[in-house]
Amino acid sequence: MFICNQNTMYNQKFYPTIVISDVHLGTEHAKTQQLADFLRTVNCETLILNGDIIDGWHLQKGGKGKWKKEHTDFFKIVMKMMENYNTKVVYVRGNHDDFLDTLAPFSFSNISIVKDYLHERNGKKYYVVHGDVFDHITTNMKWLAKLGDIGYTLLLWINKVYNQYRSHKGLGYYSLSQNIKQKVKSAVSYISNFETELVDLAKSRGVDGVICGHIHHPADKYINDIHYLNSGDWVETMSALLEHEDGTWEVYMHNELQNKAKPFELIELQNVKPKSLKVAFSNNFLNFLLLKAQ
Repeated sequence: MFICNQNTMYNQKFYPTIVISDVHLGTEHAKTQQLADFLRTVNCETLILNGDIIDGWHLQKGGKGKWKKEHTDFFKIVMKMMENYNTKVVYVRGNHDDFLDTLAPFSFSNISIVKDYLHERNGKKYYVVHGDVFDHITTNMKWLAKLGDIGYTLLLWINKVYNQYRSHKGLGYYSLSQNIKQKVKSAVSYISNFETELVDLAKSRGVDGVICGHIHHPADKYINDIHYLNSGDWVETMSALLEHEDGTWEVYMHNELQNKAKPFELIELQNVKPKSLKVAFSNNFLNFLLLKAQ
């Protein structure tokens, strides 16, 4: 795992392939500046944007779902990579940017918009897909997924307030929702099932591995001899996938302080009174907010 620090900032390093996903441009929680800082430190042969780069759901709402200058700056950086390094850009649609369905597949110059992608290098084949097609809620019950998205946004707001408190105390960033995902049994089960389904698909296609996003949970591991890679997100974990010239992969985590932060003690939500937390969630609904909306 590669950790970014101030000494490596703006010293560009080459990677054959970089994968990012779940930036959710158009929302106030997108870590656009941090992503821009990361992209300025690297160049690559292929940049895979693996879904939910633009959050069309939020942009349709209006209000806080607004397009900002820094969101445009992200695409300017990508265009500079294409211009300066002849970087090939592959944009795989996700569920939040499903408006791209009307375009995919589409190719122009060295950019393409697709629903899935086969990445081949060093004799290895990886099936690249956002991952929402394996989520019954996002594919067949979109209205329910959007309801969950509202709750997830609320949770991110709580996370923001919590981290403002941590910053005041001199502590680093900590993802409250990621911590809950790792401790609530049904959330852990959902992630495990998601990974298993994608691995089974990879096996059926005869590839060596699968690269996905969607669940905001970065990973680099082998499941049943299939290489499972998840690029995480730029809302909570600020993570990406880096492919080295020898064909090996690693998870990049942008914020070193996040990994050193003291874990947040998980509250048993069913015992929390609305008066003390303002909003009380049941365990089942919480899991829905955390996972089904992504």
